[in-house]
Amino acid sequence: MYCGIVVRGKQAGGATLLPSARASFTLFVFMAISLLALDLDGTLLDSRGHISERNRLAIENAREQGVRVALVTGRRFRDSRPVALELGLDVPLISHNGALTKHAVTLQTVSVLPLPLAAAREALRVGREAGADALLSDDHEGLGVLVYDHLRSENSAAHRYVAWARRIHGEEGADAVHQVASLEDYLDHEPIHLAFSGRCEEMDQLEQILHDKLGATVKILGTKYPEQDFTLLDILNPAASKGAGVAAAAAEIGATREEIMAIGDNYNDLEMLLLAGTGVVMANAPLSLREIAGLHPTASNKDDGVALAIEQFILTPSQLINQ
Repeated sequence: MYCGIVVRGKQAGGATLLPSARASFTLFVFMAISLLALDLDGTLLDSRGHISERNRLAIENAREQGVRVALVTGRRFRDSRPVALELGLDVPLISHNGALTKHAVTLQTVSVLPLPLAAAREALRVGREAGADALLSDDHEGLGVLVYDHLRSENSAAHRYVAWARRIHGEEGADAVHQVASLEDYLDHEPIHLAFSGRCEEMDQLEQILHDKLGATVKILGTKYPEQDFTLLDILNPAASKGAGVAAAAAEIGATREEIMAIGDNYNDLEMLLLAGTGVVMANAPLSLREIAGLHPTASNKDDGVALAIEQFILTPSQLINQ
């Protein structure tokens, strides 16, 4: 921890206060950040999935100061690993909303919290009854595979996602995504997680149905993209969350809660934002997330919000507590 005191009413040249003047003190206090947890889509990455040069430089400067950087994402491990490799990060990659943590280079699994089979099968049944499109994430021991059987023709966002998941892996695309005849027949073991996708309104309704019928047997995390009228509902092991993943990473490097800084833009980031001593919300986040007390605002993902937050809280800390 570092601190300093600013005496208000004292001139810059050092002149003393008048005898009648009442000193006003501002205590300058901040806890050095040792772990930076970064969400990917909508946070570190711009709308094209790229890392800006300012964001990249800020991360490099933070690492030069000894800050460890962890990517914490709802993406599958396979889909997020290229970003970790691009940045050369040495902290395990927290993927699948905290259900799977693996080293990007060695593929060593640090922890996995698979979705229990009974809960997975029941969630699939409930989703099918509601007419939702299902996507299954599998293979925690390897790079991971996305499995589905069919997608409604009108669910254009889901079709784009599947095409993207194949395209970004090039020659490995066939291994990254599998279409099967029936998810019900395929699902004879614990997957990493199950997801449903569709329009925001219908996914809001499905989320309530899933909560009512599955209760505490699963955790349901929604990621909304209102501008696309698209919501992704992830069905996870109830112990899984980005917050749990960040807590595990912090314990591994000996970082306290106060030494954690987390940046995110969506509802699935909330647990890690509240866990962190410094939680930062992007300007492109939903309004209800930005209005949560205690979280700090930054610019959007198209305006280098990650870099601005790093510059403010890590490179030039500026948390003022008025006394």
